[in-house]
Amino acid sequence: MALTDSERWSLLDFARQSIAAYLTRRPLPGLAAAGGLGRQSGAFVTVHVEQKLRGCIGYIETDRSLVDVVRQCAISAATDDPRFPRMTSEELDRASLEISVLGPIERVVDVATIVVGRHGLVVHHDGRRGLLLPQVATDWGWSRDTFLSQTCLKAGLSATAWQQGAEIFAFEAEIFAERQDHTSGP
Repeated sequence: MALTDSERWSLLDFARQSIAAYLTRRPLPGLAAAGGLGRQSGAFVTVHVEQKLRGCIGYIETDRSLVDVVRQCAISAATDDPRFPRMTSEELDRASLEISVLGPIERVVDVATIVVGRHGLVVHHDGRRGLLLPQVATDWGWSRDTFLSQTCLKAGLSATAWQQGAEIFAFEAEIFAERQDHTSGP
């Protein structure tokens, strides 16, 4: 079930307000977990500053509402992504947010069924797991094989692990982002 435009914009605004409140040590905002916002779903929040990745954190699966997941992912993407230092309030003013709401994760039996730009991937092998969102392959102009290899590398595996017994899972995601002026809305 897709979110309505109103739910999407509310969730983006809520994510931004949550980061801002956390960075300035104010009480976190609330958002009613009604309609699509109350469903249990994995999600990722990606933060870009001046069109460069600044953080991306998410949960594949969860037993919490989408509102709760987005709040936690937004704050974590801004403050806990190990690839980046903690975000400042000044950076948030220049940041844009993107939310990816994950659909069901399904095991891939035939890699030919993977559609670049439509599917995200999870590769699992020897206790390691890597995930790349659907938009990553499109953003980088990757082929299906490159997407599979890069997901393996993200897991800390060899680039060919997908051909050597690694389990492959695919999912679709509902992806939406703030406009360039950092606002939500049609």
